[in-house]
Amino acid sequence: MDASASVKAKTGVEGLDDILVGGLSRRHVFLLEGSPGAGKTTIALQFLQEGAALGEKCLYITLSETEAELRDSALSHGMEIDRNIEVFELVPPESLLNPEQQQSLLYSSDLELGETTKMIFEAFERVQPNRVVLDSLSEIRLLAQSSLRYRRQILALKHYFSTTGATVLLLDDMTSDSLDKTVHSVVHGVIHLEQLAPSYGSERRRLRVTKYRGQAFRGGYHDFTIRTGGVCVFPRLRATEHRTEFDRSMLKSGLAELDALLGGGIERGSSTLLIGPAGTGKSLFALQFVDAAVKRGEKAVLFIFDEELGLLFRRTKALGFDLERHRRDGLVHIEQLDAAELSPGEFAQRVRDHVTSFEAKTVVIDSINGYQASMPEESALILHMHELLQYLNRQGANTFVTVAQHGLVGDMKSPVDVTYLADTVVLLRYFEAAGKVRRAISVVKKRTGEHEQTIREFRIGRGGISLGMPLSDFQGILRGVPTFVGESQPLMKSTEGGEDSE
Repeated sequence: MDASASVKAKTGVEGLDDILVGGLSRRHVFLLEGSPGAGKTTIALQFLQEGAALGEKCLYITLSETEAELRDSALSHGMEIDRNIEVFELVPPESLLNPEQQQSLLYSSDLELGETTKMIFEAFERVQPNRVVLDSLSEIRLLAQSSLRYRRQILALKHYFSTTGATVLLLDDMTSDSLDKTVHSVVHGVIHLEQLAPSYGSERRRLRVTKYRGQAFRGGYHDFTIRTGGVCVFPRLRATEHRTEFDRSMLKSGLAELDALLGGGIERGSSTLLIGPAGTGKSLFALQFVDAAVKRGEKAVLFIFDEELGLLFRRTKALGFDLERHRRDGLVHIEQLDAAELSPGEFAQRVRDHVTSFEAKTVVIDSINGYQASMPEESALILHMHELLQYLNRQGANTFVTVAQHGLVGDMKSPVDVTYLADTVVLLRYFEAAGKVRRAISVVKKRTGEHEQTIREFRIGRGGISLGMPLSDFQGILRGVPTFVGESQPLMKSTEGGEDSE
């Protein structure tokens, strides 16, 4: 295959080509930099694997790793360095390793740098590759010993490679002065990798394209992971790039009283926030809409941060929702997520994948508290949630997000305020009346139409959720300790079989 047939050289890294708008411009030199362990070698191997699969000749020049180590790294990801990929392990001449044969009148670094450059050019002339990886620049920097000589050497390499028509990826482990931007000013593009260590949980990795001459690219930071098989990048979600035409019909919950409270239901392509203290029934109200969606013949996906799935299945089945059966039938997909092992970018990508491939029209995120744990920066959480909810709305999906407030009654605080992001906000509360702890529900916001201004009591029993009449004879229900101002108490009667908590 003619390497010049396509304008871009794809990297072979899932998600990275999307960020680079197609890949790396051919016949140019690029820099891939990052601290040791950030994933540079893995990306470089995927870059060459992609070229080999297209029939291109590839050359990996290694100054820092042995060929055996490089092949072992490739095998750990299920990659095999085949005949289209040649590994050139660059070692100094034997005379330079023997102290007795080193020059005494000339600097040995002059000889070493010259020999290294000569061997790089000889290897290239022998292979005539379309793609080249040079690993790593830190060894050349050490041989150069001065920034001036180092810059001259990088310029010499760039000019040489530019005459060959090869696409070159230079690796740098950033072990030198971080202020040295010598290579940045010379190369055509720069991809910067970062590895972060949170106070708890596994390490987090992200990348950023800091330079790409004459080319638009997706800016900002993008999360990525290293899995068996290679690096997987999760491009930052931009909701404005995704829009689908759909009918904005009104969807019912299956409970007449709840639909009345919501002004007839919720509009397709909207987001609903269920907020309240622990145990008030937030998850159950979300499942009520999931059950209604399944009965309409639609699919739903649930992302569970806070509850073990076995307990969730058993608890909800007793309340009339057989989630396990729905999952077996392929109508509901459920993922239990570990916030300590999940980055926000990876989570957003999972949601997108299920909306597109699984064709889910109802999405439940339970809860924001668990999602926030995967992202310590609260301001970033708001931005991530904004893009995610806007994306789901534009796909015609209905999103239900739960938030557990701190406390049980009285003045309660939310871990983060996302009420302005949601189209509908449903408030759940405990209140005390007639010697019992009871639950109340109200709709405090709905962008897409009118809704009841009342507060209704509700119960959770073996048949699921049941709502009572508006509590018009009480004041102070949302504070937890109401005052009775009517003539008769319109409270719900206890049902046979008792009441199940959330």
